[in-house]
Amino acid sequence: MQAANFTTWSYFFLEGLSQYPRLEIVLFVFSFVMYLITLLGNSTLILVTIVDSRLNMPMYLFLGNLSFVDICYTSASVPTLLVNLLSSQKTVIFPVCAIQMYLSLAMGSTECVLLAVMAFDRCVAICNPLRYPIIMNRQVCVQMATVSWVTGSLTALLETSFALQIPLCGNLIDHFTCEILAVLNLACASSWLMDMIMLIVSILLLPIPMLLICISYAFILSAVLKINSAEGRSKAFSTCGAHLTVVILYYGAALSMYLKPSSFNTQGLNKIIALLYGLLTPMLNPIIYSLRNKEVKDAMTKLLGKIPLHPTQQHQ
Repeated sequence: MQAANFTTWSYFFLEGLSQYPRLEIVLFVFSFVMYLITLLGNSTLILVTIVDSRLNMPMYLFLGNLSFVDICYTSASVPTLLVNLLSSQKTVIFPVCAIQMYLSLAMGSTECVLLAVMAFDRCVAICNPLRYPIIMNRQVCVQMATVSWVTGSLTALLETSFALQIPLCGNLIDHFTCEILAVLNLACASSWLMDMIMLIVSILLLPIPMLLICISYAFILSAVLKINSAEGRSKAFSTCGAHLTVVILYYGAALSMYLKPSSFNTQGLNKIIALLYGLLTPMLNPIIYSLRNKEVKDAMTKLLGKIPLHPTQQHQ
């Protein structure tokens, strides 16, 4: 099979919900509001982890990275989604589609690894608190965060580079954005190599980190149950509650999208899951962490207290 036999598309149409124009307006409003909340919430979380000295700990270094990932992830796809929801053309040129596909995969993959790293951090903090500052020193934390970013970037580069070489027999993407599974649905023939790459990367970034998270929380639960005081157990659980909530939301959506049986692979369901995966989770992350974590809540209150609500009056 030669690629020369097929058209090289210079642009794509994004179908989205074009058959429901009224629903598109509603979706635009919700998406726009959720995107603004995502930017505001995650930017604030990054800011407080930088300016508040009480948050100069490994957990908050990883939390700042997570917030930055969420900002990049939503910014890679949501602006295109918003423009196309109001546009009658709903087109995207090939380079933009390729960049969008890469950034979405890279940020999503980085978050998978980062959540596993954060689970390990909580495990060390609770199971071995006396040695925690030594084990999770600044250099180790930076290295672990770097590994998360490098892993996400390289696996996304591998998937995107192979996906863009597959001949496509159409340019109508039945999705809101250039999501890789929706683009591969346009392939003229199935590619064994591409299927294997997708499977290996999906296993590497979904079940394996999820298994590491489960193992970490098994050790955490065992350690917490050995704590005699109810107050101590409550404090230990509160430090993990926010992270566990985010893990369930994120991995639940990701697993249902990339590892569900082919018999359930309907594009309508994929669109709904994609919205949950790409909009709701990044928006909820800073809200969950600020509500479930007293230190973050106090830091945000302190930061907001420094912002003047009224312009300073000039003395004449």
